[in-house]
Amino acid sequence: MKLSQLKRLPPRWRARAMRTGFNLHPAFRATGGRVEYVSHDLLHVRVRLALTRRTRNIVGSLFGGSLFAVTDGVHVGMLMARLGRDAIIWDKAAEIRYRKPAFRTLYADFILTEAELQDIRDTLDRDHETERVYQVNLKDAEGTVHTEVRRTIYLADKAYYKQRKPRTDAAGDEP
Repeated sequence: MKLSQLKRLPPRWRARAMRTGFNLHPAFRATGGRVEYVSHDLLHVRVRLALTRRTRNIVGSLFGGSLFAVTDGVHVGMLMARLGRDAIIWDKAAEIRYRKPAFRTLYADFILTEAELQDIRDTLDRDHETERVYQVNLKDAEGTVHTEVRRTIYLADKAYYKQRKPRTDAAGDEP
């Protein structure tokens, strides 16, 4: 389901549609993660990453690629669903820090607030583009952090983004 179709659904169905959309999307399914919970206001998403034959590495712990990939696109999807089609939203950068090996199922909570959404809207109205950094911890059922993932999200007003000139890096290449 496309995010544009999500707006057409009754509010009480949107969370279920978003959860189903993530879980059925081939790229997200391939991570081994499953969206377990989406709040009705689309401000909280909980993802579960189970230790299975497909997510296990050579030493028997959760594969680092699965740990990293399971966090990809969740904040972007939440922001797109809440900010609407007048915003361009991209993952710009990401980093991962492994705290300890995981030999069990891990959970990641992605949380936004209404105040943060309003701040983003105000910043886009004023500056037309912004970046936000979100940290997501992958924890076991007891709350022990096994992995920290920091993602930098780029947000821009769609009209501004379309008319801006591409920036070049030091080598003269477009980013």
